Amino acid sequence: MDNTEKQKKNNKKRWFRAGSILCGVIFLGAFLFIGVYVGRQRQAEREYEAMREAQRIAEAEAAEEQAEAERRRREQEEAKAREAAEKKSDAPHLENTIDFETLQEENSDIYAWIQIPGTLVDYPILQHPTDDSYYLNHTPEGVSGLPGSIYTESVHPKDFSAPLTVIYGHNMRNDTMFGSLHDYEDPDKLEESPYVYIYLPDRTLVYQIFAAVRFSDAYLPAYCDYEEEEDFLSFTEELCSSEGNVNEEVEVPYGSRLIVMSTCIGSAPSNRFLVAAVQIDDYER
Repeated sequence: MDNTEKQKKNNKKRWFRAGSILCGVIFLGAFLFIGVYVGRQRQAEREYEAMREAQRIAEAEAAEEQAEAERRRREQEEAKAREAAEKKSDAPHLENTIDFETLQEENSDIYAWIQIPGTLVDYPILQHPTDDSYYLNHTPEGVSGLPGSIYTESVHPKDFSAPLTVIYGHNMRNDTMFGSLHDYEDPDKLEESPYVYIYLPDRTLVYQIFAAVRFSDAYLPAYCDYEEEEDFLSFTEELCSSEGNVNEEVEVPYGSRLIVMSTCIGSAPSNRFLVAAVQIDDYER
């Protein structure tokens, strides 16, 4: 083999080694590039995942804070509702000291007690189970004759849940029983003594007087259908337009629960003096 052929063969070997080295360098570079690229992607993914996790934590904390705020809001609303249920008006909450157990041992027909601060009205309320007129002329002890008792008729539920409950009592000359209701012929009395308290064994009902008027001797329990809005409003309008005194600031909307205290007018036997009040509050004992 001459020198020229050897030279050519050596050149080919050198080019082959150089190509091999170059390929190796390129492959290594590509491998390193891919490794760096994949590493960066994984790092970026970890960073995104960390961001997503931080966002999830933030959202969970925000949801927890919102739930806590909602819970506090509900608790506050419930507390206000309880407070409102216990105190629905500006009328003072008087202590219910009536010993119903002892009273009912003496007479089981005693089921409530009525008190009007600023008047002499401070009596048990009775209801006979079979004779609605019994307590017109019988005392709680069963003694016949005046002054009778403060009473309701059996048409009225004893929890005062009816739209209208009529309470009867004699107009005694010494202002006992319902005699002192005539104090409300003075318009100032509506402001001086506006509240009526009905004590029950488990609750106290509070009413505000809105009318003290002369009315007919119509039988009020059957006067109209107080469950019907038109009848109810017509009756209250008739009351408030009758001769007497009315507190127009007291609202008496349909759906209210009323008591009407009814007594005689000595000079007008065909009329009755009515003191009407609307329930504005109730509380436990």
